[in-house]
Amino acid sequence: MAGGSTQGAGLSADDFARAHDALLSRRDLQFDFAAYQLPKPPDWLKPLLDLLAAMAPAFPYIFWGGLIIGGLAILFFVLREVVGLRLPRFRRRAKASVEAEWRPSEARARTLLEEADRLAAEGRFGEAAHLILFRSIEDIDGRWPNLVRPALTSRDIAGHGGLPERARQTFGEIARVVERNVFGGAELAAADFAFCRSAYQAFALPGAPA
Repeated sequence: MAGGSTQGAGLSADDFARAHDALLSRRDLQFDFAAYQLPKPPDWLKPLLDLLAAMAPAFPYIFWGGLIIGGLAILFFVLREVVGLRLPRFRRRAKASVEAEWRPSEARARTLLEEADRLAAEGRFGEAAHLILFRSIEDIDGRWPNLVRPALTSRDIAGHGGLPERARQTFGEIARVVERNVFGGAELAAADFAFCRSAYQAFALPGAPA
């Protein structure tokens, strides 16, 4: 009864032992594995590893110090931009020293006035005044590349402390006329264009007949 019960349930103890021995005798299976060992670093890397090991106690201080410095740098640049945009009187002057007098070249000024006069002759007085202002901003940007910023309005640029006094006065007058059209929606008339043209000509071409 006992033997029959063992055969019905599965392999006998002897059969299991023989199967186990047969499995161990096979040469295509590996049962013993060597413990994994980390590869030895190359000799040229050892000085660096030794240096890092010596610096390890200071790593937390380096990490937090770098994080604090990075946060302060970001805060500085954000505050500088906010102060520059909201409080123009605190805006940093251009690195170049303020010139006592500056004006665009005579050829460029005459070409601009000719183009503006063609627009005005077609009754496009607003476009003609805009052209004078925008071309003047291009001249300013060409002379002081770091002065013109996308967030600044035309009046901000014209009133920048890095410009010579005469340039600030002239472009400020032109900007006020143009902004009446841009922000106020008022159409510019022939008299408005004539004012902008006269102000620009007196600045860029002093002594030239009106």
